[in-house]
Amino acid sequence: MTSLSVEMLAADPVDPITSAGHAQLGIAVLVGIAVIVLLITKFKVHAFLSLTIGSLALGAVAGAPLDKAIASFTTGLGSTVAGVGVLIALGSILGKLLADSGGADEIVDTILAKANNRTMPWAMALIAGIIGLPLFFEVGMVLLIPVVLLVAKRGNYSVMRIGIPALAGLSVMHGLVPPHPGPLAAIDAVKANLGVTLALGVLVALPTVVIAGPLFSRVAARWVDVTPPDRLIPARPSEELERRPGFGVTVATVLLPVVLMLGKALVDIVVDDPENGVQRVADVVGSPLIALLAAVIVGMFTLGRAAGFTKDRLTSTVETSLAPIASILLIVGAGGGFKTTLVDIGVGDMIMDVSKDWNVSALLLGWLIAVGIRLATGSATVATISAAGLMGPLAADMSTTHTALLVLAIGAGSLFFSHVNDAGFWLVKEYFGMSVGQTVRTWSVMETIISVVSLGFVLLLSLVI
Repeated sequence: MTSLSVEMLAADPVDPITSAGHAQLGIAVLVGIAVIVLLITKFKVHAFLSLTIGSLALGAVAGAPLDKAIASFTTGLGSTVAGVGVLIALGSILGKLLADSGGADEIVDTILAKANNRTMPWAMALIAGIIGLPLFFEVGMVLLIPVVLLVAKRGNYSVMRIGIPALAGLSVMHGLVPPHPGPLAAIDAVKANLGVTLALGVLVALPTVVIAGPLFSRVAARWVDVTPPDRLIPARPSEELERRPGFGVTVATVLLPVVLMLGKALVDIVVDDPENGVQRVADVVGSPLIALLAAVIVGMFTLGRAAGFTKDRLTSTVETSLAPIASILLIVGAGGGFKTTLVDIGVGDMIMDVSKDWNVSALLLGWLIAVGIRLATGSATVATISAAGLMGPLAADMSTTHTALLVLAIGAGSLFFSHVNDAGFWLVKEYFGMSVGQTVRTWSVMETIISVVSLGFVLLLSLVI
């Protein structure tokens, strides 16, 4: 196995800031998570504030000096934002360029033009998978829902038969594949290799989307038959544009960072010589920062200028893309602070001591923790960050591939059974004009299928790599 213990020691203090026993630390963890859950669910406090207060409660119950608990939290917040903040910002810019330029609509229209009645659900899953790579889930929803409703109306399709594959494609990308915030934060927390995680994430995502999307949509269409009113069909972003970028160049721009990062991972495996010139170039070009920055710069020309954007319009697009991610950055950062507080008070050592005699896979344990936090808070991102923080110490002795699989297992758990405490639940319900019960039978069940199926593929991969 390839040990990551050196990286872990460099990232986190060796000595815990409290000498509390296992029982007290266990109670502290439960209290910290309970405070976060109660603040988010009962008192509707923003996740950033909830994570901040929960971290302080965690340190206080563990008996850590308040100044050291605060220092741990702020250190973790700063290092997490430094590690993933720029990547989230670049991903948001690329997604905004894709949406505003009409590039996303071009992908949609081109694929739908080649689809027939039998292949339409598969086409929707493909569309969601492609444009879901750089887009946050909510943005992808806003882009795809008009298409789903229009296609269903014009082609006389069941809304569920078309909509479930689109939702599955977006959700899987959101939970499993970087550069989405959850996977990025988990990669940072457990010190996983981003390229390997990306490659394995795509490998797990493809069959998961097929099962939870086109295949499950057949069942969902029989369970729920809704006809959304015309007022729910919003305008598409490209309707006001005189021209938009071509299909080929749009897909190439979206896939550019993925290709660069996967290329780096492949070179690292094949060459495996840090002094080799090819590997040194690949390490730079395929680093997440350079890969996403390159895609943004290329996208300004292939997407923005191709749509007729002036320099002022490009500047405006970049500015408007950054405002919505402020909340996400703060949540991810606070999650990193919570993770560092957990580690610094000695919870990591406690988990290692307690779990060494358990006959439970670390991958399954990470999934179960993420499931519990997801069910309680409704937030996939909070579930991913918190579970990754708890599981981080267990990743120290894992191989590179198994550390990546741990990220995917946690991501899978974070998607389990979305229900009434999840904003995504209400977004789907309102857009499709469904009742709460209908949303549970379709969206919630689909999310559960994604979670369980992707975990199954992760466990299978862990047996062969």
